[in-house]
Amino acid sequence: MPNPVVHFEVLGKDAEALQAFYGKVFDWNLNPVMSTYSMVSTGVDGGIAGGVGAPPDGSAGHVTFYVAVDDLSAALQQIESAGGRTVQPPMDVPNGPSIALFADPEGHVIGLVKE
Repeated sequence: MPNPVVHFEVLGKDAEALQAFYGKVFDWNLNPVMSTYSMVSTGVDGGIAGGVGAPPDGSAGHVTFYVAVDDLSAALQQIESAGGRTVQPPMDVPNGPSIALFADPEGHVIGLVKE
């Protein structure tokens, strides 16, 4: 595939809280590389690496990516128990996968796709 996704970022005001949230929800290993930024290792061969932290310019931040999960409803329940909220409940995309959207504790909207 040309131009594959090779990195993602979740940047926000409270880097430590975001790192704790994503580490807990998806069992990711986060390795600090700067005081407010950690690299993410999903632990899966071929998985896309990324980063979670604070934006260098102090802005509110940004995020964009979809995460593959086995069970959308179970993932949303775990997300809500960790401080996130459901934005779009599970739905089937016509001729595509099942997806859902959630907001993390800072309101970043993230996608889930059924694996």
